[in-house]
Amino acid sequence: MAKIKKDTNLRKAILQAAITGQLISNVKGETKTGKELLDKIIEERNAKLLVQWEEAKKKNPKAKKPTPIVASEIAEDEIPFEIPKSWCWCRLGELGLYRKGPFGSSLTKSMFVPRSEFSVKVYEQKNAIQKDFTLGDYYIPKEKFNSMQSFIVEPEDIIISCAGTIGEVYKLPQNAPIGIINQALMRVKLYNDELSAFWMLYFDYVLKKEASKQSSGTAIKNIPPFEILKAYPFPLPPLAVQNAIVAKLEEVLPLVDAYENAVLQKEELKTALLDKVKKAILQEAIQGKLTKSWRKTTTIKESGKQLLDKIIEERNKKLLANWEEAKKKNPKAKKPAPIVASEITEDEIPFEIPKSWCWCRLGDVGDWKAGSTPSRSNPEFYNGNIPWLKTGDLTDDFVDIIPECISEIALKSCSMRLNPVGSVLIAMYGATIGKLGILNIEATTNQACCACITHEPISNKYMFYYLMSQKKALTEKAEGGAQPNISREKLVIYPFPLPPLAEQEKIVEIIEQILPLCEKLGG
Repeated sequence: MAKIKKDTNLRKAILQAAITGQLISNVKGETKTGKELLDKIIEERNAKLLVQWEEAKKKNPKAKKPTPIVASEIAEDEIPFEIPKSWCWCRLGELGLYRKGPFGSSLTKSMFVPRSEFSVKVYEQKNAIQKDFTLGDYYIPKEKFNSMQSFIVEPEDIIISCAGTIGEVYKLPQNAPIGIINQALMRVKLYNDELSAFWMLYFDYVLKKEASKQSSGTAIKNIPPFEILKAYPFPLPPLAVQNAIVAKLEEVLPLVDAYENAVLQKEELKTALLDKVKKAILQEAIQGKLTKSWRKTTTIKESGKQLLDKIIEERNKKLLANWEEAKKKNPKAKKPAPIVASEITEDEIPFEIPKSWCWCRLGDVGDWKAGSTPSRSNPEFYNGNIPWLKTGDLTDDFVDIIPECISEIALKSCSMRLNPVGSVLIAMYGATIGKLGILNIEATTNQACCACITHEPISNKYMFYYLMSQKKALTEKAEGGAQPNISREKLVIYPFPLPPLAEQEKIVEIIEQILPLCEKLGG
């Protein structure tokens, strides 16, 4: 059964309203503006710069007076959405200090020591992702800490994960210990701590996406240098409005969670019910129960046993013909042993079938063969015109499009079979184990997929629906460690209920009438 995900459209709409000022734009009695708040932050930063300059002059009378900080200009084409008049646009870098964790030789495992009164905590990525300051096992000596003050993190600082799972943001509580950040974290010290709740909301909803979009790396994504994100526009409301927005979200979002969980449970119940109905229909079909009334009004000319005997007879004729041809080149060619119908023991029979049917094995009614993967190191094997199917291309439906192709050279060199249109496919291992398909085009497959060319006149669709009904039972027979494998050997000996050909076709017709109705009920 496919996993159902939460529909987060309602949550997105509420958060979008929050950051654009539509959830709460004004607070009764609030007279200050976002611009005044920004001016105050810049004024305090300039005052601090001057104090530092005065202190520096005591040691060096020629210390250069710092250039005053001024608010950045935001061009009209940088503004992503409209905000209330009492808000103002600024840049992320104007609201706080940002520092990435140390790289290279600045922080190595050789520095780590056991936790003690003489050690200092190293904050790790899991602290940000799991939002728990108590996690982590690494500490450094206090003397090392004293030399790494630029990476210090203190209670109520914000930390952000910067690699792999990027953008997870966490504000350290008041009881968090002082420590340093490792290379997978970024520390944020806001100039006004009252900004933190709205800042984190905006980062989590907007800037996390921006960080991911601009992140570098292949297997592990890395947050970009904050020089890029520091320039990102930030909608700054007055403090009272920020607090009101955060308070409203704390009131509303738990209700959204409850609603989403209720919808999710309903969808899961509906999907589970639909899944059970489909399985029941297929089970009834392959036991002959859906065609019970059809058998009463239909004259069966050839039973399942007669059909099986006819298939085996034709296969033996073909074997003899091939042997006669082989004798022309090699008079000593050994005569093949005749094919005989497989015996099915009573304890192998999983259910009763109509008298006109018979039990046989999948190998009696089809030619089963797995594919292979031509060496990737040989460029001549790929980019040809022969479709090469991997199990990820299977969708429990007809296969019309196969993205990757191999060459004629690969087909001849790698013991592969070009499977004809109508071949039934099954994934034998991996995440797609049990997935099915019917080829609408000629194709080869990789080694994780087994293709069945049904013997005439077996219905390939009946075979397909039978395998679909047995997906759970076949998967349970899989063996192996990391990647349980059904294997071709297990497939060819698996019991198969064989109806007369006309009844196979009738079963397929009924299934294809009923299953679409189930889908409509599910919708």
